[in-house]
Amino acid sequence: MIVDMDAASTISMFALLLIPIGIFIWLNLCLIRETIISALRMGIQLFLVGFYLKYIFQLNNGFINLAWVLLMMVAANMSVLGKSGLKRKIFFWRTLTGIAASTFIVSGWFILVAIRPDPFYDARYMVPIIGMILGNCQRSNVMSLERFYSGIRKNEQEFMTYLMLGATLSEAIRPYLRTALKATVNPSIATMATMGIVSLPGMMTGQILGGAMPMPAIKYQIGIMICIFTAMVIAALINILLSLPAAFDDHQRLKPDIFQ
Repeated sequence: MIVDMDAASTISMFALLLIPIGIFIWLNLCLIRETIISALRMGIQLFLVGFYLKYIFQLNNGFINLAWVLLMMVAANMSVLGKSGLKRKIFFWRTLTGIAASTFIVSGWFILVAIRPDPFYDARYMVPIIGMILGNCQRSNVMSLERFYSGIRKNEQEFMTYLMLGATLSEAIRPYLRTALKATVNPSIATMATMGIVSLPGMMTGQILGGAMPMPAIKYQIGIMICIFTAMVIAALINILLSLPAAFDDHQRLKPDIFQ
């Protein structure tokens, strides 16, 4: 049985933020306001989500579950474009397609092939699994898109030299695509390599705290980590490739008006 935290205990956790805030003050870092706002937003959003999920789990309707997942994807896509510095009106549907494709392919395999819940749209499996995969795809997309386009902008002369020497657009972008994907997946590769030795992952820990035995929790954690890594690579690649037609003009030059 899980040990619940009362309201006072939950509020007391926010007191830990005084430590990083104190460090920010000492180093004169302008991160205090952002930290406080982010922490408050996190708390409010999670409590609201908890309230919604209670009824989503009770209803367990396939259409409602899918609608919630689509809402999560739209919110993630808006965040990706905002943090990567690309204009939403130009790239919204392209990046949403990449996020949705990678998330549905990988989570569909995990749910329909590996777990096989009955019904297959069971909210207790569908919503958290897709949420974990989507959250990591969001971070990978921010990094991959930002690294890819900032790399081309910083090395524009080099990029144009490739084109003038006869390279096609796909050939000219390849070095920057490799750099972006490497930067995106390296942290996940390091995490997988040390998982269980350096860290106990969140899904496994949550299941154990919820009363599950260690071995089933470990199997789920292995599955979700492989799904997350695969989805990150797929999403990063698809989103960059889908963004190319909107990012370059007819002369294969990077359009300056695509950035915020």
